[in-house]
Amino acid sequence: MNKSQLQQHDREHLLHPFTDFHDLGRQGTRVITSAEGAYITDIDGQKMLDGMSGLWCCNLGYSRKEISDAIYEQLNTLPFYNSFFQCTTIPSIELADALAEVTPAHMNNVFFTGSGSEANDTNLRIIRRYWDLKEQPEKRIIISRKNAYHGSTIGGASLGGMSGMHKQFQALDYIEHIQQPYWFAEGGDMSPEEFGIYAARCLDEKIQELGPEKVAAFIAEPIQGAGGVIIPPETYWPEVKKVLDQYDILLVMDEVIFGFGRTGEWFGADYYGMQPDLMTFAKAVTNGYFPLGGTMISDRVADVIKAKGGEFTHGYTYSAHPAACMAGLATINILRNEKIIENVRDNTGPYLAKRWAELADHPIVGEARSLGLVGALELVKDKGSRARFDDDCTAGGVCRDMSIKNGLVMRATGDTMIIAPPLIITTEQVDELVEKARRALDDTAKALA
Repeated sequence: MNKSQLQQHDREHLLHPFTDFHDLGRQGTRVITSAEGAYITDIDGQKMLDGMSGLWCCNLGYSRKEISDAIYEQLNTLPFYNSFFQCTTIPSIELADALAEVTPAHMNNVFFTGSGSEANDTNLRIIRRYWDLKEQPEKRIIISRKNAYHGSTIGGASLGGMSGMHKQFQALDYIEHIQQPYWFAEGGDMSPEEFGIYAARCLDEKIQELGPEKVAAFIAEPIQGAGGVIIPPETYWPEVKKVLDQYDILLVMDEVIFGFGRTGEWFGADYYGMQPDLMTFAKAVTNGYFPLGGTMISDRVADVIKAKGGEFTHGYTYSAHPAACMAGLATINILRNEKIIENVRDNTGPYLAKRWAELADHPIVGEARSLGLVGALELVKDKGSRARFDDDCTAGGVCRDMSIKNGLVMRATGDTMIIAPPLIITTEQVDELVEKARRALDDTAKALA
């Protein structure tokens, strides 16, 4: 089929995630046909620097034959077997071992899922089971943050704090949401340091309002990804730690986006010095080559679940899929052997921070922030007041299209432009990314004038 035919068949049969189907049908899909290294190519032959690593997942880019070979070999040896009925497979055991080695030292058990959404649903089940076994069944409430993203299942979307999603389903009634640490948009006249403490103390206030004896857990991304790469002020996580230390409440860190090296450390928990009780992962664990997710479980929680006995009535057909686990093993081996994460920490992360910060001088950029290999640009009409171009946040959509035109994939979250390039990006490619982003900003400013 040619491009037009493909778009027509797509329009007639394929429902896309997070999509206005009428709008997409009118304009047609962009058909991606190949990828290599840090670049993707569409059906028209346009080559684009992938500033989003697929969907935050292809941290090693698109040319790692070691991963595809590992999957192929496993599919030819044992394409599938489940982990129910006292059964296991060699890849699932080996990946569980590898994850115990690279995650924080107090986390030595994993429950495998097919995605991050399923892993956060699993967290809800584990939290409930833990407190029941601890004979504290009244601990039921989970606290999350506004504008957080924790997946698209009923459980994951309920944990998330995105109002647009909540309007389209009935959320679970035992999940509460508090202030997000979004200084640029919500910090007002406070300094970032003051706002970080304020946002963290909102957790304490909510716990006191609900009653510590009723609160089971607090879930948060180390940095809010889909919400707009919201990097919390430096005072935020230390203050959250103080709050959590006051109460007997579990900490769940959702590392689906920031796990496996994006901050320059293996996990965001490592970067911020936190010790979560549960840690959600997915995406980059297999470099996006095969669906796999899971939750790492601290010794504190795992010991209770293991020792108290009784069946844990939860699981998925594809939990610990052997081919997925082989993809995970191959990915972790590359990250380790090629010192990819150390290079982000010592070289490309600091270089991106330097170059990305230069975009703050652009007339329509209110803030340019980054950490490791992730960054955001706040698009504004007026720098002083931080006023947006309009209430519908249409500037982001314009800038996204201008970015594609200039050969760069940037994502728009409202009027916030975000990037998360592959961890293999070179300093020369960082220069390319920043130069193309600036051209996209120039074109956006002209279009909105």
